[in-house]
Amino acid sequence: MIRAAIVGLGTWGQNLVRSVPAASPHIQFTAAATRTPEKAREFAQSRGLRMLSGYEAALADPDIDAVVLATPHSMHTEQIVAAAKAGKHVFSEKPLGLDAQSAERAAKACADAGVTLGVGYNWRYQPALREIRRLIDDGTLGRVMHIEGNFCGPSAYRFPKGHWRHERSESPGGGMTGRGVHVIDAMLYLAGHVQQVTAQSLRLAQDFGMDDTTSMLLKFDSGATGYLGTIVATAETWRMQVFGSNGWAEVGDVDHLHTWDLKTCFIDRDNIAAKQRPVVQTFEKTSTEAAELEDFARHAAARKPMVLPGGDAVHNVALLQAILSSIDTGAPTCP
Repeated sequence: MIRAAIVGLGTWGQNLVRSVPAASPHIQFTAAATRTPEKAREFAQSRGLRMLSGYEAALADPDIDAVVLATPHSMHTEQIVAAAKAGKHVFSEKPLGLDAQSAERAAKACADAGVTLGVGYNWRYQPALREIRRLIDDGTLGRVMHIEGNFCGPSAYRFPKGHWRHERSESPGGGMTGRGVHVIDAMLYLAGHVQQVTAQSLRLAQDFGMDDTTSMLLKFDSGATGYLGTIVATAETWRMQVFGSNGWAEVGDVDHLHTWDLKTCFIDRDNIAAKQRPVVQTFEKTSTEAAELEDFARHAAARKPMVLPGGDAVHNVALLQAILSSIDTGAPTCP
């Protein structure tokens, strides 16, 4: 059993705590640290969490095996490195950092200390996404040629002027840090690393805060191409479609915090001209947040690595950095 402290008790931090089943044999939240303890005290009491004086107290507590970070993006790298130095396993919400060097440093610190580092890309625990991966691996989908996706919503309107999420240093590339990196991680899971990106990002809906309209063209090492858009001043929606040489697979809805359906459509090789109707596949309901935290706990208990230097989570940040560079220069950039 991994005894964890939640660090950051805003909306998402509370959601992570709620997601863990009371009877989980792998992980339980036993303590909490937050910059605004008065706002979170009632929630902490309702969940039986010891309120700690701060992050340093969590790292010094011998009754805590791991810390789970639901903190602002710019804090992740230093908090991960500090956890590694303290010998604590650490699960961080995405991204690991805001530049490739920081993300690599975080991953290396945990690898060198022999502690497990996990990152909150919960989409990888979606049965539908794993089914697409299987369809690629067994050749059913054919060669992956193109992936396109979007992740949109009213985030720019959700936070008032002056909120940290509106700071461009915390949310570079508009919706990329909060939303788009999830789609990027899913693309990396399905198509491998990205060779080149061309991006643009604008603020069109408001006269303050983060960019709200960001789009990217991608070229993968495999030769596949991709497109991603993040619009954070519109109604909620998301979608990802994978085009293979034998057919396509698609996921998408309004909400992403539920168990997805999978839509597939394949060519009839005996009648190429016939337009096939898509088939919808459903899956047993699951909590991806509980799944990722319990998987992290199993790895931590066995002292097995998850996030490694040079791995997908680090490449994701390198790609984010390349996207920002392309936005600034208007030219294609390599991660």
